[in-house]
Amino acid sequence: MANNDIKAIMVVGAGQMGAGIAQVSAVAGYKVTLNDISAEAARRGYDGIAANLARSVAKERCTAEEREAALSRIAQSVTLDDAKDCDLVIEAATENVALKREIFKTLDKAAPDHAIFATNTSSVPITELAACTTRPSKVIGMHFMNPVPVMKLVEIIRGLETCEEVREVIADVTTRLGKIPVEVKDSPGFVSNRILLPMLNEAVYCLYEGIGDPEAIDTVMKLGMNHPMGPLALADLIGLDTCLSIMEVLYDGFKDSKYRPCPLLRQYVQAGRLGVKSGRGFYAYERA
Repeated sequence: MANNDIKAIMVVGAGQMGAGIAQVSAVAGYKVTLNDISAEAARRGYDGIAANLARSVAKERCTAEEREAALSRIAQSVTLDDAKDCDLVIEAATENVALKREIFKTLDKAAPDHAIFATNTSSVPITELAACTTRPSKVIGMHFMNPVPVMKLVEIIRGLETCEEVREVIADVTTRLGKIPVEVKDSPGFVSNRILLPMLNEAVYCLYEGIGDPEAIDTVMKLGMNHPMGPLALADLIGLDTCLSIMEVLYDGFKDSKYRPCPLLRQYVQAGRLGVKSGRGFYAYERA
């Protein structure tokens, strides 16, 4: 399969990441199916894309006609059976291994034989997900960065069985999306989160141990290390439940105590303080 054989893309998961992937795919000219478990969730993802593109028009990054053309290429879906007409499926569901495994098993039955399966997982081994299908050579990782429309990097991760042709196609698709593909090994957390999440976790430990309050910790990293956003604010943006899931994958994968999730992080997640999406994490936010 060549890059020009990819015409239709399904994105599974219409949350912040999935909607972002659907947006850049539609803008790039692909026919997109935005899938979620409910019509309300799919519609919310679509409405978020429409609002983002409206802001792009206001900032003269695209025209009103380009916005309407991109939106016209997005269909909403509540069943994975809609993968039957897709050439590429990008899974962007919640960072839950069992859930992703079930999605891949269902997609394997629904999608055509030629379809490539990609996962936006931030930490789950690609080889493990590929093993849930009858097409492990066509399963690959496409780890986008948040926010997807802005961030240029996509980590490309081959599983043990992923074939070279699929890697080439996905690298080409990534470039067409306006992103820069970087190939990394199939290891827990890959490169980005193996480095980033322990830093965020250590910032939570600083708060947990009373070394500084959230503002102090974030200001030190912004002014002292020239980071554009402090680690606690960034963790809130990512979602504290997602941060915890990634830390648990790292801890389980390496069995090294340096990846042990901070108890305070776990406590916040148990309390429902998930960050921006819940209205409260290390900081308080107004719900949309």
